[in-house]
Parts: sequence; C-alpha cells; structure tokens
Amino acid sequence: MSTVGDAWTYLTTPESWVGANGMFARGFDGSLRFQQDSILALAIEHVYMSFAAVAIAAAVALPLGLWLGHVRRGGGVTTVLSNLSRALPTLALLTLFAASAIGFGDRAVIIAAAIFAFPPILTNTFTGMAGVDADVREAAFGQGMTRLQVALRVELPLAVPLIAAGLRTSTTQTVATVPLAALVAGGGLGVIINTGLATQRYGQVLAGGILVAALCLAVDWVLARVQRSVTPAPLRRAAVVAA
Repeated sequence: MSTVGDAWTYLTTPESWVGANGMFARGFDGSLRFQQDSILALAIEHVYMSFAAVAIAAAVALPLGLWLGHVRRGGGVTTVLSNLSRALPTLALLTLFAASAIGFGDRAVIIAAAIFAFPPILTNTFTGMAGVDADVREAAFGQGMTRLQVALRVELPLAVPLIAAGLRTSTTQTVATVPLAALVAGGGLGVIINTGLATQRYGQVLAGGILVAALCLAVDWVLARVQRSVTPAPLRRAAVVAA
C-alpha cells in the first residue's frame, strides 16, 4: 500500500484515535498519563504543552513590553532579547534541558518552548505601546491623567491589536514546534511522527504531519477570531478603510 493509503488507513481507524486501552492511564505514582497510541490524548497533551509554554512566556514578556513601551525606552534591549531568543535552537535547548536536572519529558519541552514563544510577544507588546501617537499621550496628560491611567486607559487599548497579533503568532509557532518533544521522551503529536520513523511506517509519519498542520491551522483560525474580537471597533473600521 502507498504511503498516502497507509496514512488514510491510520487516520480513519477508530483505534488510532482512542487507543487500544483508552486515552488515559494511571502511572505508578497514581498520576494520570496520556496514552501514547491515542491521537486524541496526544492532541490534548500537545495543546496543553503549547499553551503552558505561551502562558509562561506571556507572564514575563507582557509586563516587560508594556513597561518598556510606555516609558519609550529599552528598544535596543528588546531587540537584543528577541533576536537572542530566536537564535537559540529549540532542539538544542531541549537536549540541554534533558541532560540537566530538568530531565526528559514535558517539563523540558514547556520551558524550551516558552523561550521560543517569548520574542513575538515582547516585540509586539513593546511596539504596540511605543507606537501610540505622541499627541494622544499629551492630550491624555493634559486632561489630568496619571502615568498609570494613560498606560492602561489610552495606550493599552490602542496597542491591543498588535499585542493580540504577537500572542497569535507566538502560539501558532509554538504549536508547530512542540512536536520536537518526542525526541526527548515528551508527548504530543510528535510521538506519532517519531514512532512512525522508528518503525518505518511512513504512512503514520505523514498522518502525524497532517495532524500537526491541521492543529496549527485550527489554533491560528481561533486566535484570529479572538484578535478581531478584542480589537476596538473604530480600529477595525479604520483597517477596512485603509485596505
């Protein structure tokens, strides 16, 4: 049978989705574990690792970007941090973390993916805040607003579309990167690809690639809707007119 045919068979077999023994199992310590032969379980684990990594990255990048953008300083530092984070190969980080006290598994993947997710959030947050028109800021100060009020009530609403775009880009890229987890005994949909390569079942490899691509497209579509919903209506109308 051809590789495409094998992939189709794998994707249309119910057991591939729910696993031979269900989606979840209990480990020796009583913890709940995702079964490695269930597409649905691996997809849930994949999404969990991706969003955990983005949440960690956002917890650091958002406050830093908001503050630096508001004070209009640190543009060079932001660029250096972003470029440095982008330059670090995720696979190399995974290997280093696996060899350290962090160990193999999902924890190493989440930390490495968080470093990878950091640059787009920081860059877009800084750019969105720093890009607010100076006249708008001065008008807000002229009305008696404090620095905090200007940052939260004037600059932040105008920067939200760009911040949301950074989160969208970061999340989609992270979802596409997390399959590397399988190389350090982690979970996620990369397990399907890695197992297929190890057993020379190339139809399963193709099926895993299709599943990862479909998940990336689905996440991007959902976040695009979220980005549009959080963008103030006047800015959406302005974007339509400009287009």
